[in-house]
Amino acid sequence: MRLNQVLAGVTLTARRAPDLEISGICYDTREMSPGCLFVALPGYKTDGHRYIQQALKGGAAAVLCRTPPEGEGPWLVTPDPRAALAIVSANWFGHPARELTALAVTGTNGKTTTTYLLKAMLEGVLGARVGLIGTNQNMIGEEVLPAHRTTPESWEVQKLLRDMADAGCTHVVMEASSHALVLHRLDGIRFAAGIFTNLTQDHLDFHRTMEAYRDAKGLLFRQCDTAVLNLDDEAGRYYAATAPCPVFTYSERRDEADLTAKNLRLFPQRVEFEAVTMEAIARVKLAIPGGFTIYNALAALSCGVTLGLTLNDCAGALARAHGVKGRIEVVPVPADFTVLIDYAHTPDALENILTTVRDFTSGRVLCLFGCGGDRDRSKRPQMGAIAGNLADVAVVTSDNPRTEEPEAIIRDILAGMEGTPAQRHVEPDRRRAIALALSLAEPGDTVVLAGKGHETYQEINGVQHHLDEREEIAAWFSK
Repeated sequence: MRLNQVLAGVTLTARRAPDLEISGICYDTREMSPGCLFVALPGYKTDGHRYIQQALKGGAAAVLCRTPPEGEGPWLVTPDPRAALAIVSANWFGHPARELTALAVTGTNGKTTTTYLLKAMLEGVLGARVGLIGTNQNMIGEEVLPAHRTTPESWEVQKLLRDMADAGCTHVVMEASSHALVLHRLDGIRFAAGIFTNLTQDHLDFHRTMEAYRDAKGLLFRQCDTAVLNLDDEAGRYYAATAPCPVFTYSERRDEADLTAKNLRLFPQRVEFEAVTMEAIARVKLAIPGGFTIYNALAALSCGVTLGLTLNDCAGALARAHGVKGRIEVVPVPADFTVLIDYAHTPDALENILTTVRDFTSGRVLCLFGCGGDRDRSKRPQMGAIAGNLADVAVVTSDNPRTEEPEAIIRDILAGMEGTPAQRHVEPDRRRAIALALSLAEPGDTVVLAGKGHETYQEINGVQHHLDEREEIAAWFSK
């Protein structure tokens, strides 16, 4: 493809590169090939501008950057290289999103489960082949591809969309993280619907304030045909008043919502409720326990209605849906107590899972948890207080300490546990902490391992170490 074709739609403030054939697009010199367009992305830990000369020595045909390097080129200057990367990537892959019905889910919690429910619903009702982009994995129909972040960089997003369209997918559902929206990873994609689940404290190391975090999520609705909003959440009501697109709302508690849940029934292995609109009522059964499952189901059902599907058809498809790995995942064990794994790593998510577990536990609730390093420190004492008040036994350990000392993170957590009734144990080594939690369990208890979910690694001092909690549980019982 010619450089001028690749640059169509990109704002340039200076140019010292001729129109020539481009072999590809790259933003990482470790993965570049001769003849590519190198996009120097400004970063938070490192800056792509530092690697411009390396890219040129490696054979880059041209460099797209914010600050022109020394020399005569070949370079092009643009005010925002991240926004430009999204445009050139869409150009390179032929705007594949235009060939798909694209749906995005944003919110602090519930994104992954909601995308899986949407995928199952679309497949069940339409018989469609559906792509998925998310935290656990990416999928093209039933083909599973690895995922390295909730929302990939824009080049990877566009490549995935092209692969999906070429493989016969008609729809794609994706998680839209606040980071991705601020960093332009989803620019240029028009969504048939953008779904909002909830907003609770997270990522304040990046956004600094809850208002900035809320506004980052709200960027999604600038590129949506319809905003599907949780009216029980304060941010959802804010978006309902400010979204620049038509709005469809859902709620458990507010009758003014377009879709409401009535006659809620919670069971250890499922939830049941009635979904009600002005035009229809449908009985919903979903084989995923927990009160928050109802919100995820409402979000999926609402999206289906905005796409013109019938409420009954959508409910029937959800009845055949299954849970997501690492979300309220019950691990089979040869014992008369229950062990489950959940991704909960925010205060709200931890409160939700412990409240859910309490509803069906006849004995005690044991909670193993930690907090991530190099992230928002203010949520650590909050999570400590939640575990201390809602669990009978709390085992405080490490999550992904990254470059922080695990003991320092744990001290922050313990500060919030002062005065709470839970019995407390501290074990920084997560493997030993899992063994400790299992050894403390008695008949009728439920052991919750929170924070890792689908993850099978632990990041310590910048290095990922293999840690699969299912393997650790199996190893403990095999002793």
